[in-house]
Amino acid sequence: MRISSPAFEDEGNIPQRYTCDGENLSPALVLEDVPPETVSLVLVMDDPDAPMGTWDHWVAYDIEPLTQIPEAVETLGTAGSNSWGDQGYGGPCPPGGTHRYFFAAYALDRRLGWESGADKTSVLEAIHDHILAEDSLLGFYSRE
Repeated sequence: MRISSPAFEDEGNIPQRYTCDGENLSPALVLEDVPPETVSLVLVMDDPDAPMGTWDHWVAYDIEPLTQIPEAVETLGTAGSNSWGDQGYGGPCPPGGTHRYFFAAYALDRRLGWESGADKTSVLEAIHDHILAEDSLLGFYSRE
């Protein structure tokens, strides 16, 4: 499986429109070679360079198998909680310097069947033995 975005290349800069300095929209994502036996997908976006530890920007689970996630998607599977305590996408917003943002996609052999609001740690623990394929996309964003 491979995750990419038409908005930026792997290890490229995330355009401002997808950040708190712009429109704070989620970028379009493309998933290729999703295993045919996939029952659901999980998507996690986080920033391991945040000063207080890894900051979770987006957690979604029980996503129907798909190959395209549109820009500014309103609903994506079941929304998990991000580090702001909200659900849904929160764009890059580093306090300063350059930060790395990982968009990780997981193809699973099951659904979690949970209500909305689960945090990243709980989701990743629950999917550990059910991952069929995974990939990540790395983007950078800088603020002075």
